[in-house]
Amino acid sequence: MIRFATALFVGAAAALPAHAEVDIQTVTSEGGIKAWLVEEHSLPFVALELSFLGGTSLDVESKRGAVNLMTGLLEEGSGDLDARGFARATEALATSFGFSSNSEGVSISARFLTENFDASVALLRDAIQNPRFDDADVERVRGQVISGLSFDAKDPNNIAGETFASMAYGDHPYGTSESGTVESVTALTRDDLIQAHQNVLARDQVLVGAVGDITPEQLGTLLDVLLAGLPQSGPAAPPVIEPKITGGITVVDFDTPQSVALFGQRGIAVDDEDYFAAVLLNHVLGGGSFESRLMQEVREKRGLTYGVYSYLYPRDLANAYMGSVSSANDRIAEAISVIQDQWRLAASEGITEKEMQDAKTYLTGAYPLRFDGNGTIAGILVGMQMIGLDSEYVKTRNERVERVTLEDIKRVAGDLMDPENLHFVVVGKPEGLPTE
Repeated sequence: MIRFATALFVGAAAALPAHAEVDIQTVTSEGGIKAWLVEEHSLPFVALELSFLGGTSLDVESKRGAVNLMTGLLEEGSGDLDARGFARATEALATSFGFSSNSEGVSISARFLTENFDASVALLRDAIQNPRFDDADVERVRGQVISGLSFDAKDPNNIAGETFASMAYGDHPYGTSESGTVESVTALTRDDLIQAHQNVLARDQVLVGAVGDITPEQLGTLLDVLLAGLPQSGPAAPPVIEPKITGGITVVDFDTPQSVALFGQRGIAVDDEDYFAAVLLNHVLGGGSFESRLMQEVREKRGLTYGVYSYLYPRDLANAYMGSVSSANDRIAEAISVIQDQWRLAASEGITEKEMQDAKTYLTGAYPLRFDGNGTIAGILVGMQMIGLDSEYVKTRNERVERVTLEDIKRVAGDLMDPENLHFVVVGKPEGLPTE
């Protein structure tokens, strides 16, 4: 499923501010688990982030939604504690845990006070290694997932995302909903959840970021306590896939006064040497809020929408360049035409010197606003590892942005922008749209 939030996460992960005081240490536990650590002893508090790569992409065939359901049950009781007992224990320790999954990984967050270090780690260890999967909890969380799927089936934005993903990725896990279907989730058994747990939570697939009142030695011990009982390895990841996106417009009939459009084309990888040129280009085209070309042309000049955006969408197994817009049924055709025109203009001419300098000023100056707490930093450390950045990135990122030239951006615009293969999925009752 195409999820804008995922795209935003990737962008935020790649946008760590270049703060000289951020000292990232690489820690390796006695058990061989590696982590990135930023020590900060001014407050008696620790933020920990773990991501197990693969996530919902590792669902067993015909068991779609198992990883998502399993993840939702990790805080519903573990070891000797049932769901209510687990909730009471976390509250008593003033500790918070978060568990989530998507197509890139299963994420586990922990926030705890130094004075409750051992008890919090023990509680988290049981949640990770010894989930109960009690029948009553499985049925309750299953009901929540199915309710969400039923809601998604009536949400135009979700319909557009699933339609686009199915077109672009086919039978690949990226082409289907990470939450599964009502039918697949209904059929899942407790054994399926146990298998999903064993497949996904593997030590050789974990990335770790830690920030706060903790030493390298303490972190190493913590990691071995948390993870030593998990399988060393899991199943292989699905193959890398090139999105199958060709030009055209797909209309999904849906009874609503306003059509939603999701559009996209092939993308660019984060480790591509031209990635920062693409970031600057996109900021000018559709990523710069009210100052972007798309917002100016579609909203400000013509009043066709409240918002239109574009975003680079690099992922572990595929890359896309996406965007979204919504407009009244009788005006969506014009909005799409303007977007297509702007795509062609950018492809042929790139951007101006002033637009480039304004984008650089924003992208380099906005970093401190993102760097707003230990939990955020811990998440960014994991995000950096997920997309293959080195720890020195925090010191060199702004320099990389500044090194991009106008000629670089024009060349990348010509190579990356693909107006002839820009595809629109429109959900609603649009008027006057030619379809593929």
